[in-house]
Amino acid sequence: MDEANGRNRAKTDSGAERRISDSGKNKRESKERVTLKKEIGLLSACAIIIGNIIGSGIFISPKGVLEHAGSVGFSLIVWVLGGGICALGSLCYAELGVTIPKSGGDYSYVTEIFGGLVGFLLLWSAVWIMYPTTLAVIALTFSNYVLQPAFPNCLPPYIATRLLSTICILLLTWVNCSSVRWATRIQDFFTIGKLLALVLIIIVGMVQICKGHYDALEPQAAFEFIREPSVGQIALAFLQASFAFSGWNFLNYVTEEVVEPRRNLPRAIYISIPLVTLVYTLTNIAYFSSMTPEELLASNAVAVTFGEKLLGMFSWVMPISVALSTFGGINGYLFTSSRLCFSGAREGHLPYLLAMIHLKSCTPIPALLVCCTATIVILCIGETHNLINYVSFINYLSYGVTIAGLLYYRWKKPKLVRPIKVNLLIPISYLVFWAVLLGFSLYSEPVVCGMGLVIMLTGVPIYFIGVQWEDKPRWIYMVVERVTYLGQKLCYVVFPQNDPSETEPLTEKSDL
Repeated sequence: MDEANGRNRAKTDSGAERRISDSGKNKRESKERVTLKKEIGLLSACAIIIGNIIGSGIFISPKGVLEHAGSVGFSLIVWVLGGGICALGSLCYAELGVTIPKSGGDYSYVTEIFGGLVGFLLLWSAVWIMYPTTLAVIALTFSNYVLQPAFPNCLPPYIATRLLSTICILLLTWVNCSSVRWATRIQDFFTIGKLLALVLIIIVGMVQICKGHYDALEPQAAFEFIREPSVGQIALAFLQASFAFSGWNFLNYVTEEVVEPRRNLPRAIYISIPLVTLVYTLTNIAYFSSMTPEELLASNAVAVTFGEKLLGMFSWVMPISVALSTFGGINGYLFTSSRLCFSGAREGHLPYLLAMIHLKSCTPIPALLVCCTATIVILCIGETHNLINYVSFINYLSYGVTIAGLLYYRWKKPKLVRPIKVNLLIPISYLVFWAVLLGFSLYSEPVVCGMGLVIMLTGVPIYFIGVQWEDKPRWIYMVVERVTYLGQKLCYVVFPQNDPSETEPLTEKSDL
């Protein structure tokens, strides 16, 4: 965890790289370097965004959104506005991603703009709480849908769901450790599969509407409130929707592995966010074409209930489709969250073993193993579905801090070359919505949101002890060195030999 020691070791490794003056030899040397490989094209980039967004959220959150929104009509408005807010945020992240072309997303941008402490707090909450919890929720959803046909009249056993979730996470961790290409191909395949599953729901729903089954969608019925709404409940409805949309910024976590990131990163964002918003809204309309609000609120598996009512003997298609969707979501979260660990270790904010990659497959095996272990621990702790509001709160908090950083960076470095430069009204509009949402969420659920803030702030002493304190006792350095050495031998990993020109922020414009 020591920053100075980690960077010195990285410099020593990278210093061993041979320098060859001939241009043809330089190209061959670049290909032979041990570094993260650029294997994510535009299609795979879109698959990462769509695959990470469409995980378990659209099959879990409709119930929570309706419960807090209070009516069918208002819940649909929440879904559309939620997609619009994500679009505003993604435009801001597109500017940051091409201006600071580093992997690590929010963490890398905040560290570059505000310094180590703020970046470390985002990293601390994300690595140990936010992403493991989200992965655990998606894995449990996968298990519940796979086991549902075997237990039609009751919930699947607690042990069975945890065991299947663990097996799924271990399998995908092994795939991600073995090959970046395998991981991206799995992501491409399952993203297409989950879109087809949602298209099936939409088509069946549209057929129902054409037959005249749209009572719950008529204006009078749609805005008939189940209970009187409050501003706090509306804020919680947006938080539930944000869980379904979470993942829209994940391509920014793997920027260094994207082919031509300054071109493909914004393109992938512009394609993916509107597509997901459209699919989500139409899926919810399809749900309400066959289920009353009361039936949807009573269902523990919305898509399965939908299939049982409309697909008859083919109702088995729904649990399988949802399972495939969540399987792809787990793969996407493992792929991107491991790069966050990798980026944090490279900055000296985590043990520098996590900044190493496999000598042959060039995958960040130690970082993947940490993400896998943290997720399994969360699975073993207990019920994780109650943490959705909490995870969404931390998500929104990190989004807001990052986008506020964009405004500060504009003021701090006004002459910096920016291939994409969004209108200032976009980040300002996002931040206004962000402040209102978090304020009312904190008012409505002070314990849940307050715990999120407290756990994030526990990173402050960890930062000063682990990162800032350089004159530690010698035995601590010896233990770190020994563990790192053993980790290198077990995982067969070394520091990557990066080209600094690929990750440095762009230069400032000259006044001449």
